[in-house]
Amino acid sequence: MSNEKEVELVDAFYMMIESLKNNGIKNLYGIPGIPITALVRSWQADGGKWFGFRHETNAAMAAGVSGYLTGVPGVCITTPAPGCLNGLAGAANATTNGWPMILMSGAAGRRNTDLQQGAFEEMDQLWAARQHVKAAFRVNNLRDFPVAIARAYRTAVSGRPGAVYIDLSHEALTGTMPAADAAKLMFSPVDPTPKQPADAAAIKRAADLLKGAKKPLILLGKGAAYAQCDADIKALVEETGIPFLPMSMAKGLLSDNHPQNAGPARSYVLPECDVCLILGARLNWLLGNGSGPTWGNQLKKFIQVDILPNEIDSNVPIAAPVVGDIASVVGQLRAALKGMPKADAAWMGGIAERVQGSKDKLAPTLKAQTAPGMMNYRNSLGAVRDVLAKNPNVVLVNEGANALDNGRMIIDQYLPRKRVDSGTWGIMGIGMGGSIGAAISTGEPVVAIEGDSAFGFSGMEVETMCRYNLPITVIIMNNGGIYKGNEPNAGGYDDPSPTAFVPGARYDMMATAFGGVGVQATTPEELTAALEASLKSRKPTVINAVLDPDSGVESGRISGLNIERKKKA
Repeated sequence: MSNEKEVELVDAFYMMIESLKNNGIKNLYGIPGIPITALVRSWQADGGKWFGFRHETNAAMAAGVSGYLTGVPGVCITTPAPGCLNGLAGAANATTNGWPMILMSGAAGRRNTDLQQGAFEEMDQLWAARQHVKAAFRVNNLRDFPVAIARAYRTAVSGRPGAVYIDLSHEALTGTMPAADAAKLMFSPVDPTPKQPADAAAIKRAADLLKGAKKPLILLGKGAAYAQCDADIKALVEETGIPFLPMSMAKGLLSDNHPQNAGPARSYVLPECDVCLILGARLNWLLGNGSGPTWGNQLKKFIQVDILPNEIDSNVPIAAPVVGDIASVVGQLRAALKGMPKADAAWMGGIAERVQGSKDKLAPTLKAQTAPGMMNYRNSLGAVRDVLAKNPNVVLVNEGANALDNGRMIIDQYLPRKRVDSGTWGIMGIGMGGSIGAAISTGEPVVAIEGDSAFGFSGMEVETMCRYNLPITVIIMNNGGIYKGNEPNAGGYDDPSPTAFVPGARYDMMATAFGGVGVQATTPEELTAALEASLKSRKPTVINAVLDPDSGVESGRISGLNIERKKKA
C-alpha cells in the first residue's frame, strides 16, 4: 500500500467557473459544442445561468446589450473557428458602441495551429480578434484563468467600455492542477472602474464657454445613459435651463415630454446653436461629423466630454475638451455652473414653437385611416406608442430602416436605458439577441419593433425566447420586402426584385410553432389589442403587423449614403 497522500486536483473548467464567479458573472450566453459543452454543463451544475442560442452572433449581441444595460460585462462563449468568427460580429458591435462584454472561444492546439497542420477547426483566433475588440488575450495554462478573466473584466469596463476576447487554448482546457494551489490563485478585482474626474482648468474653460453662450445646447448620447448618473444629468439640464437633444439611445434619460427636450426640433437646434456640450456622444456620421449642413455650415464651439483624449478633435476642432468619466464631470460642471442664468427666453421659445409644430404635424398621421387589411408605419407605430406610454418600464428594441426611423421619431421614452437600437454602426441583426439580453439582464418585459428584413437576421431566436419563456413581444412591420415589398424586377423577368420577400408571409406562425403566441394584426386596433395582451401575459409573442407594401422609403433617413448608378449620357 502506498503511503503517499492523494492530492485533490481541479480542472480548467473549475478554474474558469470560479474566476467568473469571483468577477460577479452570473449569466453565460452562447452555443454548446466541442470543446465547451462540458464547461456549460459544469456551469449549470454549479448554479450558473446558461442561455443557449441558435447562432453565435445573436448570443454575442445579447451579451453586449446586457453589458450596456447593467454595466457588468455580458459573457459569450463559442466553439472555435466559425463559432468564434460569428461571435466576433457581436463583439465588434459592442466595442464600436462602447458596451462591455467578454467573448471566449475554444481553440485548437497551439502546436497544430502554429504549424498549420490542419487540426479540427484550426484558426489563429487571437490574430482575427485583435482588430475587432478592445483587447485580446490567450490562456495557455489553466493557472492563468484567474488573471485572464479579471484582466478582461477590468479592460471591458474601464475607460471607454468595449469587448475583450479570451482565446481558450486546447492546452489550457485539458490541464489539471492541485486544488490547494488553485485556491491561492483566486481573487476578485479591486475597483475595476475607478472614477476619472476632469482637470479643474478644463472644467472652468467649459463652464465659461457655456456661461457666454447665447444659444447653448446639450447633446446626450448613449454614453450618458450608460454612465447611470441620471439624477445629476437631469439636475444639470434643469439648473442651467439649457435645451437638450437626445441621440436615439439617450431618449428617456430625461423624459421625451420634458419641456427642455429639443428632439423634435433637431433640424433647428443643431444649425442654430452657438455652443454645444456633448455628453456621451461622438461627432461621427450620425452627427454629420460635426460640420456641414447638419450644423448650418458653421464651425460650432464644442465642449466635448470624453474619457478618451484621442477622441477629441477627431473631426473638427473642440474648443473646450473635457477628459474624464461622465458621472464625475457632470458633478464638476454642476458646481462650476451654479447660479448661471437660465438659457435665453427667445432661444427656448423658438425651440418650443418648433417642437410643438413637429408634434402637430405628426399627430394626424398617427391616426390616419388606411386601406382595409393593412396599415402603414405611422398609424401602426402610433398604436404601439399609445400602449407603451402606459407601460414605461418596457425595454424597447428597434431595428430596420423605416421601422427604425419611424420608431425613433414616434415612440416616446420616459425612463433611462429603455431603448436599444442599431447603434453607432446602424446595423441590422441586433434585434432578437438584444431582446433576449435585455429581458434576461433587466427582468423587464421587452418589445422589439422589427422591420421584416431586420428580423430575418436573427429570427430563429424566437425558439430561444420560447425555450426560456421570456417576456418578449416581437412586432414585425411586414410590408413584404426591404424598404418596399412591391418593387418590380428591373430586368422585367419573373424572378423577384432584390428587395422583395414572399408576399403575405406569416411570421406570427413561427411563435406558434415553438409554443409561443402568434398574432396577425391588420389594423391599429388589432395591433393595440395584441400588444396589450402580450404585455399582460408576459408570454413570448410574435405579432405580424401587415403593412401596405408601398409604405416604405429607401434607406430611411440615410438615403444620401446610397450610391446610385450613373446613367450613360
